Amino acid sequence: MQIIKVTRNLVKHKQLCQPKLRNITSALYYSTDKDAKLSLATGYQPKQVEQAYWTREEQQTATQSSSTCKRGTYRMLLPPPNVTGNLHLGHALMATVQDVIARQHRQLGYNVEWVPGTDHAGIATQAVVERTLAATKGQTRQEIGREAFLDEVWKWKAEKGAGIVQDLKQLGCTLNWEREYFTMDKQQADAVNVAFERLFDEGLIKRRNSLVNWSCALNSAISDIEVDTVEIKEPTEVTVPGYEQTVLFGRIFDFAYRIVDGETQADGTPEEIVVSTTRPETILGDVAVAVHPSDPRYSKYRNREEVRLKHPFREDTIPLIFDIAVDKEFGTGAVKLTPAHDRFDFELANRHKLDGRQVFSKSGHILDAYPEFQGQPRFEARDRIVERLEQLQLLREVRGHKMQLPVCSRSKDIIEYMLLPQWFLQTKSMAEAALSELKSGRLQILPANFELEWERWLEDSRDWCISRQLWWGHRVPAYEAFDANGKSCWVAALNEESAREKASRILDTKEPRLCRDVDVLDTWFSSSLLPFSVAGWPNETYKQVYPLDLMQTGHDIIFFWVARMMMMGLKLTGEAPFQRILLNGIVCDAQGRKMSKSLGNIVSPQQVVQGASLDSLKAVLQQSCDAGILNPNELKTSTEGLTKMFPNGIQECGTDALRFTLLSHNIKNHFINFDVAACHTNKLFLNKIWQAMRFTLGAAQSLGISLNEFETMEGVTLSIWDRWIIGRLAETLAICSECSTNYNFHMATSALKLFFYQNLCDVYLETTKAAISSRSNDAYINVATLTTCLSWGLQAMMPFTPFVASELLQHVPLDIQLNLSEYQDPKLQAEVADIVGICTIIRQVKSRNQISKRHAPNLCLFAQNEEAEMILQRHLKQIAVLTRCTNVELELLNEDSKFSKKLNFFSTAGALCSFGITMNEEYTALAEKRAQMMNENQKKLKKLNNELQKYRLRVDNEAFQLMADKATKLHFNHRIKELQAEIDSLIRMAA
Repeated sequence: MQIIKVTRNLVKHKQLCQPKLRNITSALYYSTDKDAKLSLATGYQPKQVEQAYWTREEQQTATQSSSTCKRGTYRMLLPPPNVTGNLHLGHALMATVQDVIARQHRQLGYNVEWVPGTDHAGIATQAVVERTLAATKGQTRQEIGREAFLDEVWKWKAEKGAGIVQDLKQLGCTLNWEREYFTMDKQQADAVNVAFERLFDEGLIKRRNSLVNWSCALNSAISDIEVDTVEIKEPTEVTVPGYEQTVLFGRIFDFAYRIVDGETQADGTPEEIVVSTTRPETILGDVAVAVHPSDPRYSKYRNREEVRLKHPFREDTIPLIFDIAVDKEFGTGAVKLTPAHDRFDFELANRHKLDGRQVFSKSGHILDAYPEFQGQPRFEARDRIVERLEQLQLLREVRGHKMQLPVCSRSKDIIEYMLLPQWFLQTKSMAEAALSELKSGRLQILPANFELEWERWLEDSRDWCISRQLWWGHRVPAYEAFDANGKSCWVAALNEESAREKASRILDTKEPRLCRDVDVLDTWFSSSLLPFSVAGWPNETYKQVYPLDLMQTGHDIIFFWVARMMMMGLKLTGEAPFQRILLNGIVCDAQGRKMSKSLGNIVSPQQVVQGASLDSLKAVLQQSCDAGILNPNELKTSTEGLTKMFPNGIQECGTDALRFTLLSHNIKNHFINFDVAACHTNKLFLNKIWQAMRFTLGAAQSLGISLNEFETMEGVTLSIWDRWIIGRLAETLAICSECSTNYNFHMATSALKLFFYQNLCDVYLETTKAAISSRSNDAYINVATLTTCLSWGLQAMMPFTPFVASELLQHVPLDIQLNLSEYQDPKLQAEVADIVGICTIIRQVKSRNQISKRHAPNLCLFAQNEEAEMILQRHLKQIAVLTRCTNVELELLNEDSKFSKKLNFFSTAGALCSFGITMNEEYTALAEKRAQMMNENQKKLKKLNNELQKYRLRVDNEAFQLMADKATKLHFNHRIKELQAEIDSLIRMAA
């Protein structure tokens, strides 16, 4: 027996990614001595494995030993989940990505500071608590009052916030919980107030009338990200909050504005201009009609000093104006302008110095200024106005029309654009500074295609409306001050005393009367401060943990959050909050559909981890409906969707399988299609590794040795297959190393799955069974090789699947010396790959023809040439094992070969050989299956000929001969020879 060298010194290799894995030893804790025997269950059971992991964590009392290879601090910030509910799969993806990055950097020797927290999510949280309050107590927030309502929200936050923290911990996230924050805790509130005051005093925050997204149901302005655009392709009935009947959208209305002192037309009717609109209810606020200056239909009006149009419902007239922004192809080419309720109209009216006229109240009812329709809800008034236009003989046509309907994502109300006094932050100079970070090369955005998005948003940055008419949030730290004569001003201050001092100086009065603004700030305002506010800003000590090394989040909030963090960081600290941004895609279902209540395709991470019956899935939806989070219609569609997707419920997958599945996708793709079935498949993959460990432990026990005796592979004589599997390990670790720097985690998980599943378990482990069973000298080398592969492979798996990796790594030494560069042998890897490929093809033929062990299959290999014969001769034992054939014969393919006597089934297996299989008399389906085989071989021959033709056409191409390098030409010519040889052998065998 060859002695395995034992040493206690870990060699610091420079090859591949050894240094990236060395520090894993400091992150593992063992509840028993390494020399003690640890039991290993017969199969992988996620729940038990995870419970054991947390038990070890709780038992660990001493601080983990610090590595001697500390490289400094690596800082990240977890994008704070909203306290509106539990963790969803999008959060799970971001948290898992960052946890993998954190774990990999700890392996590298960094001190990782990864800060957790939750977001108060002003509008979202207030909306869901209001619905819950209405459903459970039958009350509105106005009925119970501001203070009592905020108490209800804080109770909600306490419950949901605790659930989110628990979900993150169960996901295995190694966050710095001692630094946990909430966006409305005292530190964050102080930072928000200071930021507002400084920006106000600098003149960047101002209060003014401007157009905002207004939700009549919420009675508040809302952010662009909270506005969903619904495509209406034809007249469609839509349910709108506050209306008993559905509202019809998807129509365009043509009506006439009569020209004051205009000419009489040929038919005797007054001269008019017909305008087109999808919103006739806003006619009441029209201030002009606009046409394109080059539109020939209206060119006759260009020379007139002024053209006035009679308003149908007001005792005044409005002008006809000319502007190149008007779309000549829209409707009649003449558009009405309602600046107080339309963004395009607002901008165009500003250019022409036209004031807007408000039509609706904040609740969406017609204002008193229009007595005929006063107090009517806007969409009921629409029908009345259209009726009146028809009575006035001004309505010309109503027809179907495609349109985009803006809908509030929180209340499902139709957005009304309203001209209201709000707080605005001027962002132009801040946006330019954020843009310069990218253009100077100081900022890197991954994937790089989002650099264009970054530039587009910042170059077109508009003033940011930062006030919201809510009760839940950071109250605006601004006071309106009045002197005795009624003169007023606005001041920003941290408290009333400071506000009084500022107002006294501005108004030149000793006792100004103060009134604090009742509005709150946009949630994104407080979130934009997080990189430095969680570090302690404005206290100067924040610089000790600022800036971040990486900002990782979803690409959908690159502007709403990421760019704003950059702007605020540069403005308020003078330093960029991060220099690298990693953006992930949006998690969708297996069919690529966004997860939504209307589709019923939303599943939670815990439902995937723990499993869920269909009844329990339905029960969760019913609870949401009872709490007012879902309405009855949404409950119905969600239940139908879930029943269709998961008729048998969701199988238990475990946390590791969830993490591994999420990272098996390219996170940089725009969308990430998550399949629960794939998650369960990955659970089975982890069980495969588990069984490999059990086999290795059992093998060591049968040999009377302990796995901990193996501490180096240096100086050990290995077989071809031993060297092959360690070479595959070396390549896998190299891929994992590279992927950790470019965030291509899907390539790392793919490499790990290929290595463990196919290379180690399905191939190498099978080839060791005979030696281990007979306890030959080779068995000790095989067990040492298996131990090495499991140790290093599981350390590479650790960031992705920490629970199962931690459990299994207790059974193997962590510091086996392995000079990976010695096993980088491309020729050997290619040779064994060819053998494995041959075995795969043979097993496919056996499977297709239902040939089993009881048929005593005998395999005949026909080498294409003498070199192929030598190669095959070296691997006959392994071929017999991997093809599961009773016997394997080998001969050179030549004219003396007697094919018909040698085989019942035959085919080719690549460039090295052809093969035939014979069975015993128990095989009864020979004639039928042989006919199918002949048909399969004909298809294969056709495919080979097509491939050969493509290669020859390419080689014969003059451009290829001129441009291709020597290696490419050599590869093509070699492949042509291989294909031709395989074709010839298939023809000969079929003759």
